Amino acid sequence: MHLKKERTFVMIKPDGVERSLIGEIIQRFERVGLKMSAIKMVTATPKHIEEHYTLDPEWRRITGEKTIKGYLDKGLTPPSNDPLEITAKVLANLKKYMSAGPVICMVWEGAHAVKIVRKLVGSTEPLSSDVGSIRGDFVLDSYQMSDTDGRAVRNLIHASGSVKEAEMEMAHWFNKNELLDYRLVQEEILYDVNLDGILE
Repeated sequence: MHLKKERTFVMIKPDGVERSLIGEIIQRFERVGLKMSAIKMVTATPKHIEEHYTLDPEWRRITGEKTIKGYLDKGLTPPSNDPLEITAKVLANLKKYMSAGPVICMVWEGAHAVKIVRKLVGSTEPLSSDVGSIRGDFVLDSYQMSDTDGRAVRNLIHASGSVKEAEMEMAHWFNKNELLDYRLVQEEILYDVNLDGILE
């Protein structure tokens, strides 16, 4: 498969919908040259959210270990040294947060779609996201604040972390017939090898 056909899954979370940032977020992806292949608004059940986060059987362990490391890197004491115990709390908070209101599920297509989207979105914690990223520009939340409040960090958006993860997430949220193939005029400029069609 040509790189220009790579696809990734993106979800605008309930806080992004409630803050009327849907158009702004979509515009960021369109401006860089990505093509939307699917979109829908849904109100997800806690069960569907749990299934989403646990598509990778290693997610619970990895998330717990990353959380513990994050605490230690900041010189803080983690609430537990058991990765699975920590992830159980993280997952409970995510299910509450992600099912609190409607979400926008999307599939974006284009060269290096997964990495480009992750770069545009910014790091998971808004506080440490770069200015210019979606999270860096529109959110002021932090892990410290969400931990103090006993909730999930509000970071507007989810984006697949790898091509494999994207494939699993797309299948979880969309039927195959909902993923569209079509051509945009701008693809002639983005992917024309010699740019020899401009003056025709």
